[in-house]
Amino acid sequence: MAAMLKDKGQLQFEDRWPKMRPTILKLLRQEHVSRNEWQDLFWSVHSVCLWDDKGPPKVYGALQEDILDFIRQAQSRVLAHQEDQALLKAYIAEWRKFFTQCNYLPMPFGQLEATLSGKSASVNKKNPSEDSIVRKLMLDSWNQSIFSNIKHRLQNSAMKLVHAERNGEAFDSHLVIGVRESYVNLCSNPDDKLQIYRENFEKAYIEATEAFYRSKAPQYLESNGVQNYMWYADQKLKEEEQRATKYLESYSGSVQALTECCVNVLVTAFKETILAECQSMIKNNETEKLQLMFKLLDRVPNGITPMLQDLEQHIIDRGLADMMASADIVTQDSEKYVEQLLDLFTRFSSLVKEAFNDDPRFLTARDKAFKQVVNDTSVFRLELPSKQKGVGNKTQPESRCPELLANYCDMLLRKTPLSRKLTSDEIEAKLKEVLLVLKYVQNKDVFMRYHKAHLTRRLVLDSSADNEKEENMVEWLRDVGMPADYVNKLARMFQDVKVSEDLNQQFKDTHRNSKGSLADSINIKILNAGAWARGSERVQVSLPLELEDFIPEVEDFYRRKHSGRKLQWYHHMSNGTITFSNQVGKFDLDVTTFQMAVLFAWNQRQHDRISFENLRLATELPEAELRRTLWSLVAFPKLKRQVLLSEPEAKSPKDFIDSTVFWVNQEFAVIKNGKVQRRGKVNLIGRLQLSTEKSKEEDNDSIVQLRILRTQEAIVKIMKMRKKITNAQLQTELVEILKNMFLPSKKMIKEQIEWLIDHKYMRRDEENINVFIYMA
Repeated sequence: MAAMLKDKGQLQFEDRWPKMRPTILKLLRQEHVSRNEWQDLFWSVHSVCLWDDKGPPKVYGALQEDILDFIRQAQSRVLAHQEDQALLKAYIAEWRKFFTQCNYLPMPFGQLEATLSGKSASVNKKNPSEDSIVRKLMLDSWNQSIFSNIKHRLQNSAMKLVHAERNGEAFDSHLVIGVRESYVNLCSNPDDKLQIYRENFEKAYIEATEAFYRSKAPQYLESNGVQNYMWYADQKLKEEEQRATKYLESYSGSVQALTECCVNVLVTAFKETILAECQSMIKNNETEKLQLMFKLLDRVPNGITPMLQDLEQHIIDRGLADMMASADIVTQDSEKYVEQLLDLFTRFSSLVKEAFNDDPRFLTARDKAFKQVVNDTSVFRLELPSKQKGVGNKTQPESRCPELLANYCDMLLRKTPLSRKLTSDEIEAKLKEVLLVLKYVQNKDVFMRYHKAHLTRRLVLDSSADNEKEENMVEWLRDVGMPADYVNKLARMFQDVKVSEDLNQQFKDTHRNSKGSLADSINIKILNAGAWARGSERVQVSLPLELEDFIPEVEDFYRRKHSGRKLQWYHHMSNGTITFSNQVGKFDLDVTTFQMAVLFAWNQRQHDRISFENLRLATELPEAELRRTLWSLVAFPKLKRQVLLSEPEAKSPKDFIDSTVFWVNQEFAVIKNGKVQRRGKVNLIGRLQLSTEKSKEEDNDSIVQLRILRTQEAIVKIMKMRKKITNAQLQTELVEILKNMFLPSKKMIKEQIEWLIDHKYMRRDEENINVFIYMA
């Protein structure tokens, strides 16, 4: 019975194959196959594979022979064309027909594949598997019979077409795409299906691209110059990226590899030549060209580093040159100085935005360079002398920028012509601009010192233009990173003023009905000396009797309110209004306490001439303060007629001698529009408040002394945390801690380390003198 089935199976194959073959050949040739022929082919393959053990190998062998025969015919048709383009067209036409059939021909052979692989026949008839045995047979046969023989010719022909396209010649791009597809689809390596494509087509494409531009680029650069070459390079990079997305496999990394090649040959090779133009472009503000240069060189590793250096140098050179050119104006006028700085910052920021798209690297370069301009000492120098032991008489000179910024803030926040002509929003915008510049100031402690002095003056003299702005400014300083202890002191000053106002009102209520009391006409400010002033600022002066008699009343009132507290009188911070009468009229003069003391010397003898020596005895003022006070009364810049006259004539306070005599100008008057006024008010206070000669020296000295203490404090803090640290690391961490206040000099750091070692806060490591160890 088994022998009969075997014979029947052999007869079955011999009988079935002649009927199967015509349908298979029709499928290979893409000819029409009827529904019955298609179904008969499925049944025949199924029957042969199930009924005969030797049937499947026979079907496979016969199928292979027919496929090879078909491929040989296709090859002869392709090779009949000698011209490159015709060869490509013929090959791609044949390949595409064949590759299409690779998806259809395996369908009826599902049972054959299942039998040969030992699996059940569960093939998806619409989408045969990629690892289908019949499909693999077809592709491998094509690869070995035709593709391997002519692939280099196909590849070279495709590269010639791409070369022609680069030269502006038109052709059918599908020819190149078709060649690429055959490279991609013919690889039978399951681990790397793009191996043939990558090792042949991609490699040849990149090499051809490199060779093309190696010959073209130098010629174009030499003929057209750097600036035109940059447009050329940028255009070619765009073209090649677009071309690569069309002709190369997009998901294989080929486009990126091609782009890197183009960047190397078009940009990197000429980097130095391109960069040579950068300085002049920045100088001439050629933003479009700079944008293009940035775009090109940013593709090159470290390509923009020289551009960053050029930008930095330009900002430093231009900034300092502009400042130097207007030094006479800006050093005397803080408004002009700040406006010039902001103008520079705006110009440099605009350059970075328009030329470099606000790239963070270029913004950092701008900040670094602008910081150098702001902190430069060649135009604006501030000496901070110190009498402290071990510090020497002079420290390194610093920029006056913090002082000028503080002066400008004062002009905006005080009742001045500038603040009066600006709206509230405009003042706020300008204050924010000051804070912007302040970010770049290294030694912010100088700004803090001057700003506090100006704020003190405004609060004491009630000269703030807007109290709300004053308090906002304190919070803005906190927001920009000013040290908390400094900002808290300023906030405390506002609290003191409010408490003082309440005390002042209580005092007035208590003494309102007292006979002869000045309570209603006098405002007292009782403030916390720690937040406002130093004891050494107190200046001795002989007050008018009315004020001398008034002081005990205030002290007695305060003693009843706060037992154990002591009041100290800071007369240089006080001011008042006196009425000046002469033949012309009656005028109200706003004066400092020192000016008041001097003028009261004539209260009982209006027409007397009094010498400098006698005025010193009468007022008990220190000589320096007396000279400055008298000068403000004989040469006040805003007055056409001065309050006092003197003899002999003096050109400065230094010219006063003991025998110089002074007398009241009986023709003093306020003059408006060339007309003498009979009534009027004159403010003689000026900028005298809070700036005694002694306190000026102490301001500078206290800045230096505070820096020393801050440095010591920071070093101890670091040592306490680290226990053991190298000198270099200590300096780095120290600068990081102190940078919001000031930048400590290396000399200061070294001196404070030595001081702390001497006082047993730390010691050097016995084995390495550059390592410090904390001593508890």
